Amino acid sequence: MRAEWAAAGVEGRFMPLEDTEYGLREFAFVDGDGTLHRIGSRLPKDGPAAPTAATRPGDATEREIAPGQREASERGFVIRTDGAARGNPGPASLGAVLIDASRPDALHPLAPPDASISEYLGRQTNNVAEYTGLVRALDLAAELGASEVDLLLDSKLIVEQLNGRWRAKDAKLIPLLIAAQQRLRALRRWSAAHVPRAQNSAADALANEAIDRALAGGPTRVVVRPGGAEPRAGAGDRTFDRFRLDREGDGG
Repeated sequence: MRAEWAAAGVEGRFMPLEDTEYGLREFAFVDGDGTLHRIGSRLPKDGPAAPTAATRPGDATEREIAPGQREASERGFVIRTDGAARGNPGPASLGAVLIDASRPDALHPLAPPDASISEYLGRQTNNVAEYTGLVRALDLAAELGASEVDLLLDSKLIVEQLNGRWRAKDAKLIPLLIAAQQRLRALRRWSAAHVPRAQNSAADALANEAIDRALAGGPTRVVVRPGGAEPRAGAGDRTFDRFRLDREGDGG
């Protein structure tokens, strides 16, 4: 499990197993912000529900900002993400679109993205693909200087867990949830809302393109950044800024 958490980009340290008042054997994880997460190794048949992944009591989705503190350089994005898995688990991928929140069409489902990600993940479940897409999108938003994000997601599971209304029980999803929480806490403001799948067609198309492209021998990851942003690519990645992507098309 430690390897899964490291792969999700969760920073922190594990604490020893111990018995708790919930009748569980638990381990604890302290993340890089000092938040204690207690994860049960099994759920009790009776009695009060045990916490699985949680933020500090009183944490809110919006931080208090003193009047005049916000700078003109602060930037916001509307983010739509999706995951795909052909079989569950099966060949899986993610898609994400980021739209500058200052644009008048930012909330339109068909608004052309300012940045996007299309990435093949190998064999995964759909929920892992969905969560990984969220984490990747938040990383890209941070790279582009975001201080605010509005998440419009067709995964009710993710929206409810981010907002603290549903618990995370799946061991594969808990580290991804915490990774997303860590990134969201670094922002000045964030929101997460559930939208119909029909309003998420752009991210869905990018996810399915990633599977088709990778299975045909193409790059596993394509990241489109706004013109002027410095492209970054890892091993095996193929990353373009918007203008280079238009020029190279599907060949390359």
